Amino acid sequence: MPDEEALTRTRTGRASSQSQALERKTVSDSRDFDDSQSAGDASSVDAAGEARLESDPNASTPGAAAGPGWPSGGQGGPSSWDVPPPLNSSDPSRNVPENPVYGALDLGTNNCRLLLARPTRRGFRVIDAFSRIIRLGEGVAQSGRLSDAAMKRTFDALRVCAGKIERNGVHRAQLVATEACRIAENGEDFLYRVRDTLGLDIEILTPETEARLAVAGCAALVDSRCDYVLVFDIGGGSSELIWLDISRMPGRSARGLDRLDAQACMAAWTSLPVGVVTLAEHFGGEFVTESIFEAMVDYVLKMLEPFEREHRFGERIASRSTHFLGTSGTVTTVAGIQLGLPRYDRNKVDGCWLSVGEAQDVTYKLVGQTYEERIAQPCIGRDRADLVLAGCAILEALIRMWPCERMRVADRGLREGILATLMIEDGVYRARRRQSRRRQ
Repeated sequence: MPDEEALTRTRTGRASSQSQALERKTVSDSRDFDDSQSAGDASSVDAAGEARLESDPNASTPGAAAGPGWPSGGQGGPSSWDVPPPLNSSDPSRNVPENPVYGALDLGTNNCRLLLARPTRRGFRVIDAFSRIIRLGEGVAQSGRLSDAAMKRTFDALRVCAGKIERNGVHRAQLVATEACRIAENGEDFLYRVRDTLGLDIEILTPETEARLAVAGCAALVDSRCDYVLVFDIGGGSSELIWLDISRMPGRSARGLDRLDAQACMAAWTSLPVGVVTLAEHFGGEFVTESIFEAMVDYVLKMLEPFEREHRFGERIASRSTHFLGTSGTVTTVAGIQLGLPRYDRNKVDGCWLSVGEAQDVTYKLVGQTYEERIAQPCIGRDRADLVLAGCAILEALIRMWPCERMRVADRGLREGILATLMIEDGVYRARRRQSRRRQ
């Protein structure tokens, strides 16, 4: 057996190099999220893929005072800062400045992502963004705790986010953590340390709130001519599934839903305690044979069975028009491969349609490849090569449980839902439904 300490050093070093590989550029292209776009047109969204929406990890950032076990400052940065007051997203009574900037931070099991945006007449425009793979939940399923190495990686990423929030003069933000911090016994302690040192007040979302925000973030991509839509978010440590019953909405058309409509159509939801990180750790991610892949799919199917027994969506959708709407790195990766992209391009992926058969073709092509061949895929790379098949197994389980023909891909979700919610609360966001009423 290999020395466990050596294996830990290897895994930590690999995760660190994967994070650094994603540090490519600051966002220079803003992008619009237009709540009025049709269900068949995603042309109003124009930005590079999320994996490229990144900034210099060595940028000077307020609040970089060292916590226990973390080095003070960063390379090229000062060793201490005055800690700013924590951001508080729960006070909508404040005065809203002209042209305000809003922020949404999603601290997940695998990624740390930030979006900053200003409201526009048709939605909002992203002015800055950040995404880094931090693998915060690495090993949590086995140990029940966030590791020191994972917390250090995450703290470094959050330091960059704190700098972006300050430099852009964010008026209001909601900063959230999901499954890794929900289940780790030291998750709240870690977030307290982040608050004390970086001034970032990160709240742990409940699974239901996470599901509702995911629906809000991709509502405009729902084809409301369908009767049922399965919205799913395959995360690092959990997967959120939301069935929308569109047939209950009067006056349906080909246009996408607005965020309030989509949430009103939620018929049932569940949060599976499995994601790409936890499934890959359980079965292995680098060397996956067809039999191992099928074991992964069966494992997830067993988790789905109680939800299906309770709600019987298989029967409901059998003779009704249905489509999937996936918002996660798994489905965007599958779409990028199916489209034959030489590099990930968010313009081409967000809002695109795939047949379920096409998605399965990509999945089983990847199952037949070696780890090195998956690394060579331009829409996967080394940072995701050990996780992509776990995500594909979760997707395949959904397809087998609820057969349908079409799937839409969303490179948007939780953070976009947060931004829209904050802007609606402040009265600066105008959804399509409200605009149409003013025209009448």
